[in-house]
Parts: sequence; C-alpha cells; structure tokens
Amino acid sequence: MNQRSRLNLLVVQILIISLLVALFGRLFYLQIAAGSKYRDAALSIQSRDVITPATRGLIVDSYGVPLALNKVGLAITIDRIAIDKQTDKGVAVMQRLSKLLKLHYRDIYQNTRLCGELAKGQRAGCWTGSRYQPIPITKAADPDTALQIVERSDQFPGVDAAPIAIRNYPGLAGVNAAHLLGYVGPLTDIDLAKAQGKSYFRSESIGKSGLEITYDAYLRGVPGIRTLIVDRKEAITAQGSNTAPIPGNHLVTSIDARLQGAVEVALADAISRGRANGNTSDSGAAIVMDIRTGRILAIASYPTYDPNAFEKGLTVQQASDLYSEKKSVPALSRALQGLFAPASTFKSVSVIAAAAAGYNLNATYSCPAEVQVGDRAFQNFESKSQGTMSLKKAIAVSCDTIWYRIAFDEWLRDGGLRPKSKPNDYFFKAAQSFNITQRVGIDLPSESSSRLADRAFKKTWYQRNKDFYCNYNDRATKAQQTPFLLLLAKENCLDGDKIRAGDAVNFAIGQGDTVVTPLKLAQMYAAIGNGGTIWQMLVGKAIVKTDGTVVKTMTPQKLGTLNATPATLNFLHEALREVVVSGTGAGAFAGFPIAVSGKTGTAEVFGRNANGALKDNTSWFASYAPSNKPRYAVVMMVSQGGFGASTSGVGVRKIYETLFGVKGNKIILGAAIFPDGKPPTKLPRISPATKPKESP
Repeated sequence: MNQRSRLNLLVVQILIISLLVALFGRLFYLQIAAGSKYRDAALSIQSRDVITPATRGLIVDSYGVPLALNKVGLAITIDRIAIDKQTDKGVAVMQRLSKLLKLHYRDIYQNTRLCGELAKGQRAGCWTGSRYQPIPITKAADPDTALQIVERSDQFPGVDAAPIAIRNYPGLAGVNAAHLLGYVGPLTDIDLAKAQGKSYFRSESIGKSGLEITYDAYLRGVPGIRTLIVDRKEAITAQGSNTAPIPGNHLVTSIDARLQGAVEVALADAISRGRANGNTSDSGAAIVMDIRTGRILAIASYPTYDPNAFEKGLTVQQASDLYSEKKSVPALSRALQGLFAPASTFKSVSVIAAAAAGYNLNATYSCPAEVQVGDRAFQNFESKSQGTMSLKKAIAVSCDTIWYRIAFDEWLRDGGLRPKSKPNDYFFKAAQSFNITQRVGIDLPSESSSRLADRAFKKTWYQRNKDFYCNYNDRATKAQQTPFLLLLAKENCLDGDKIRAGDAVNFAIGQGDTVVTPLKLAQMYAAIGNGGTIWQMLVGKAIVKTDGTVVKTMTPQKLGTLNATPATLNFLHEALREVVVSGTGAGAFAGFPIAVSGKTGTAEVFGRNANGALKDNTSWFASYAPSNKPRYAVVMMVSQGGFGASTSGVGVRKIYETLFGVKGNKIILGAAIFPDGKPPTKLPRISPATKPKESP
C-alpha cells in the first residue's frame, strides 16, 4: 500500500470516528442531558385535559334578587370531526336531526359552520368556537328526544346528548335588561388574541357583552382540570392531576329589579304613545340615577332582545334581526351608544353661559317669532311670538329666539368668522365644564363619546371632509344635489373650519353638530340637581364570594365640578321647576304630588327614513326629583318620538310614580321603591334559595 492510499484511508477513518462521536454525543444529549425535557414532551403528546367549567357567579340587584343565574339544560351537540368524515359531510344526519328537533336544516348547518368558513355578511349564527369542541344545536332539548338520539346512534353518528350548565336570565319582576346584563358565549380565537395574560380554556363560555364581559374575570370562576394519559389508540392508561372547579364570585349591582322592570315598561309605553301620535318612534332609552352617588338604579334601551336566546341557540333569522336596520338594530344600546341632538334640554348649559357672559338672569327679554342671523331667519318653535318675558319663563316655555340673540351677540363679540386670538367662548366653556366629550365611565362596554361642536371639533371635521365638499358636484349623489345642499357644500368648502353664526345659534338650543348619549344627559342633569358635582356612573357595587366575603367594592369617582356660581345654579333650579309647574312639562305632570324639576326637548333631525319619509323629531325629557332635596335623575329619550313632553315627559312621570309610590295623584303609603327615601347601601345576603344547581 503506497503512501497516498494510506493517507486516504486515514482521512476516511477520521471521518467515520467523527461521525460516531457526533452520533453518540447527540444520543447522550437526548437521553441524559435533555432526557427529562423530552420525556415531558412525550407525556404531553399522550395527555388529554378534560375541562370541567366552573359554576358562573350570580348577578343580583341591590336586594339580592337574581338578574342572571345558572340552570341545568339538556344539550344536543354535533361533533364536526365525526360528521366531516362522512361521505356527504353529515348532510343526511343533520337533515334527520332537523326533523326530529323540529328545526330548520339551514339553521343547523349554519350553527355548525365555523365563522372563518363563511364569507363576510353570511356569518349570522355561525359557530365561534373550535371544531374540536362539541357544537350545541340546542340546549333545551326534550329528554325523550335526547333518548331517541342516544339509542339510535347508527342514524345519528357524531350527535350526542348531555346535561349542560346554561346561563339564564330569569326575568323576575318583568326585567329584560339585555343590554345591561349582556350574554355569554363560547371562547373564540379573537377572545384568545385579546386575552392579554388571562387564562382561558377552549371549552369555556365567557362574557360577551354587558356586565357579563365587564366582570367576567370574577364571575367565570376557575375551571377544573382532569389530566388523562392515553396511548396512541386514545385508550386511557393512567390519570394525572385532577383539580376541582372553583365557583365564580357573585356581582351585586345598584339596580333595583322592580324599578328596572317598571322603567322598561314606561319606555315601551312611550314608544307606543309616540307611534299612536303619528311618529315613527323607532327606538329609545331611559335612565334612573342616584345623583348623590353616581349609581345607576335602572337603565333600559328599546328595541331589545331575549338575552336567553344566545343560550337557546340563535336561528339565522334571529342573528340577522339583531343588526337589522328594519328592526331598528336591537343589539345597539341606545342608552350608552346612541348619539342624539339634546335640543332644548341643552338650554341649561346656555343659562350658565349667559350668566358667565354677564347677562342679567332676572331681567326680561323679548321672544319674537324669528331672529335674523346674517341672511337667514331663525324661527321660534312653531314660529310663535311669545312677547316679553323673564328668562325663567323663557326656560319654562322653551323660547328659542332669546337664545338666538344672545348666542349671535356673543359670536359677534368673539370676532365672528375672524375670531379673536382668545375668544371668550362662553357657550363652549359652559358645555365643557359638564365634561361632555368625556365618557361617563360606566362599567359597561362600548360606551360612545358625546360630541361637542366647538372650535376644535370644527377644525378636525374640516380636515376630514374638505375634499368631499370642495368636489361636491363630482362626489355627491344626484339626490344630494339640491339647491340647499349645494349652497351648504360651497360654504363648507370655503369656511367649514370656522364657527359660523348659524353654528353659534344652533349650539345655544342644542341643535347642530353637538350630540350626546342619554347617559351623558342624565349625568349632566344629575350634576345640576346635586349642586354641581359630576359623578362617574356605575352599576356594579361589589364582588362577593359564595360565603359572603366581600372581594371588591366599586365606588363611583368624582369626575369634576360645574363652572357655575351658586346663584346661577339656584336660578336654574327655579327655572327647571317652572318647566313642570307652568311650562312645557306642566301637562305631563299635572297634579303630580312630588315636586319634579326638568326640561323638555324636541330635536329636529335631518334626513329621511328607509321608506323615504322625513325623520321625525327626537323626544327628550331630562329631570331630577324631589325638587327641594334632589335624589334621583331620570332621563328618557325616544328617537323620532315627536314632542318631548307628550312622549318622553309622560314616560318619565310613570317612572317617578314607581319610584315614589304614586297612583294617580296620590302617594300610596308603603308603595315607594325606597321607603326611607334612599337606595340601600348595605350589601344583600345572597341566600341559598337564589343559587342555581351545580353544573353537571
């Protein structure tokens, strides 16, 4: 063997030895150094976690009456993995199931489709969970029907029946409260993406809206986990850890169930009354607030929906109806999401502005039929001249033209279209002191921010819309190119970033671009009634364990103080009382034995309904009572409801009748909701009688 051959052999030997060393090194690492890690990984592949959901905590009113609890239902479920393996993808099974359960096949099919499998706009009623979970078709099955399914498993492969804990909203005292309570639903990928450190399990149901989502972390409890070790054939070989579920805590609210039910009835009656008077009356809201604490005692929105429908299982039609414009979008909470022009209820702000600007609140003013502002005449309500009157009387009878003149004069003093570097802006500053653009801070999700049409708003609005109005002829539809709208577009293009004279006078009477939520208006009138304190609005009072231990208390915070002198507030109190005694609210409260102070509002609405009809006025009544020692603020709004007094004013009276125990014009002894004159402060004892059965 020559030298070259020996060298080649040596190289091959070194290569083989190197490979063997690397192989044995890797083997040592896998079996010894990292052995425990890979043993755990192998175990995890062979382990299965079985989740036992915890019993969800109750939601109760201020006296312990359950607003949300749990009960046991019988669910019929479909296993997507099993039916997808069938040649027809389970169509025959679902058709047989639809006949047996007397459901539409389309609904069963839609309910078992993952939302990601369907195109946008076609996802109503889709399954928001995972395909690896049993998908419930109904949670209220008849036991005999469930038995047929179990016994005929050859005809219903992939279909099962099992007891299940379901969330229930019992509707005691006639309470619906769907927008307040919310509902629960299965965990979704979107929920997991938003988890932010929260520990969720795929088989859990979690709060989706209302109080259910706000306090979900407390109500949900901790699910039990039983870990099973299985072989490759999924046969159980051993049992690992086993932890029992920990029930959720209870939420005590400031809501009174009796009052809540009465407010919902009063709001529905107001809607019907508006329609009977020839108005569209498509939606509304009502709020009752303790003005000394900021706590919400009742809150209602119309139209509403059955909060139990989500647990029963929504049909495709029901899911579509929730967001249907023809049905007035029942899913939308008008109380905290609806934005409406406040109309004459906003004149309380204008009183504070006038006082700050130096106007004598005790002087007399002329209330003509119209006021000329530039080249446009602004009319009084129904174009009526009401002569000369005190400012107090002007508030009572809701004269507009007095405010047109004051607002126009102040606009001119501030420089008009060429404002001073530091304009006084008395009207804007008075409104800002009510914190109008700040949310009320309520413990409910998706609260809208009210809008204040001040100088900052105009500049922002102009930047967003300048291009549209400056190219209006090309951008607008034919229907939008009326002489008035063309002229308006030209003005908006030229000086849409400025407060015009028309903006100023409309602002003073609550018209124009300023819009508020009913919650915000209730907060504003509560601040007037209590002497100037702006309170955060809250529904939750405390989180309580099943044994009665208080976990957490929720206390409303002071958010601000009105920028108004005591003399101005005293004048405003007298004027708002005069509204009910001899003004626009007198008819609605004729003979009422409790002194109420308030203000009507009838807001003009621009535009047309889907059927082509012009939109009707928004009806408002904002108030507080008793006038001498204010305790409660009550606000009602009916969209397209017509006059403030005849629609909402009568509704507010009905609410006060319940609050104070009034029947006709007499106070019935012992009939008041709060006999000692104030809502309860002591937390209720949640007795075993109000607790649901344990979930299976």
